[in-house]
Amino acid sequence: MTTAALNRSLGAQSVQRPNIVAVGTIVWLGSEVMFFAGLFAIYFTLKSTSPGLWAEQTEKLNVPFATTITIILVLSSVTCQFGVFAAERMQVHRTGKLFDMRKWGMTEWFFLTYSMGAVFVTGQVFEYATLVSEHVSMSSDSYGSAFYITTGFHGLHVAGGLIAFLLVLGRGFAVKKFGHKEATTAIVVSYYWHFVDVVWIGLFLIIYVLK
Repeated sequence: MTTAALNRSLGAQSVQRPNIVAVGTIVWLGSEVMFFAGLFAIYFTLKSTSPGLWAEQTEKLNVPFATTITIILVLSSVTCQFGVFAAERMQVHRTGKLFDMRKWGMTEWFFLTYSMGAVFVTGQVFEYATLVSEHVSMSSDSYGSAFYITTGFHGLHVAGGLIAFLLVLGRGFAVKKFGHKEATTAIVVSYYWHFVDVVWIGLFLIIYVLK
């Protein structure tokens, strides 16, 4: 008699091991937390040494515009999670009309999430161009360095998330049968996206609200 059969005969309950990909992603995101904590420390350190400069340069920030793209990014976490729910029930594509969001599958929700993330990145690029025209650049002063380093690294992380969404969407169209492996990939990408959103909320509060 095998061990599994023996356990069943003894009434033992099977133990579900955590998915190694999900665990690895969570551990990696833990290291990313430390990375962004270092960026926050850099920002606060430079701010403490140049309070007058910060007061002058933060007046050039377009807070309403930043608030708008922030709301878009935060809402993208909601659409991303709806995509995860669809992936968990193995629904890749919509089962109804295009505008019937109740019947949407993972593909539709993730495409909407991707679009919202792309709007955020485009908005960030537009903000950079505006600030550069107002003589706020990476090399202009310590504020410029702190601003572009913190927001720039976050923007790169958002871009990485957009690439991950494209891979998941491509896989959704390519595979003949959407299974547990594909669903796990979608879930892992959502972990990363939620993390990126939470980090931006912190950056937004520090840079735009607590100027």
